[in-house]
Amino acid sequence: MLIRKADEIPSSSITPKEQYLNRRRFLRGAAQTALGAGAAALGAERLAEVLAPQTAVEAGTKLQTVHSPLTTTGEQLTSYNDVTHYNNFYEFGVDKSLPAQNAGGLPTRPWTVRVEGLVAKPKTFDIDALMKLRPLEERVYRHRCVEAWSMVIPWVGYSLAEFIKQCEPLGKARYVQFLSYFNPKVERWWPQSNIQWPYSEGLRMDEAMNPLALLAFGLYGEELPNQNGAPVRLVVPWKYGFKSAKSIVAVRFLDSQPPTTWNQQNAREYGFYSNVNPNVDHPRWSQKTERRIGLPFYAQRKTTLMFNGYGEQVAGLYKGMDLRASF
Repeated sequence: MLIRKADEIPSSSITPKEQYLNRRRFLRGAAQTALGAGAAALGAERLAEVLAPQTAVEAGTKLQTVHSPLTTTGEQLTSYNDVTHYNNFYEFGVDKSLPAQNAGGLPTRPWTVRVEGLVAKPKTFDIDALMKLRPLEERVYRHRCVEAWSMVIPWVGYSLAEFIKQCEPLGKARYVQFLSYFNPKVERWWPQSNIQWPYSEGLRMDEAMNPLALLAFGLYGEELPNQNGAPVRLVVPWKYGFKSAKSIVAVRFLDSQPPTTWNQQNAREYGFYSNVNPNVDHPRWSQKTERRIGLPFYAQRKTTLMFNGYGEQVAGLYKGMDLRASF
């Protein structure tokens, strides 16, 4: 079993954030000393990484969390620095380092999430009320990107199903769509891509109701940094990362499959379902392995697991489907 009680192996015992930051301060000091001595042995690339300015949020608002039975154990956490400096958030730049540099202007308070479509009554949730809707849990999940890299992240939130119940969807609602914040005056880097904005993602209703699907408000015990999708995002750990919409401002319940950003962009490369599947390659690269960010080079290459390793919890959602056709 990969999903066990969180208190069996506390995530705080595996590369906690403060330990990582203290180590980084030590390395910065050592690197500066080495520079003064003219030591080239550290290597230019490593030295640049150590001395790089901290552009991500280093100390956010602490969150009170409870243990979750739905957490992945036995995996080394990806460092806070990597989680917050290696991001896909194209509204703030197409390179992985740019969101950490550019997302500081994202206005996360006040913030509301609209509920629309096939519901008993349209609603609007204030972000702070939404965070108090259910006890916040820390859940360690593998995060697998379609670009064949991965991380292990301690998210904070609660099951998306708990939020959906509060939305009171009608019986004929079969899909749920998530729309991200878009303001071209704030997210000035959007023209770097040819994406249709605002960013849209969607799930089938039974997928959204699976307990693993997470409405996330934080990571590493603190509120989400802007570049990671503040103040509220989706985390669907058995799907490729682009399915986990960031900075959500609207949730729509629909009776038909909603348009989704990357599927609209290139349906041949990005299917609606986008389940992690090592047997279905991206047309331009293999999905059989992945590169685990932050590990030593010799240990980075990992075998990709079907459904990202969460098959026991989610495989039944796709019983009878051809996962090569419905990729």
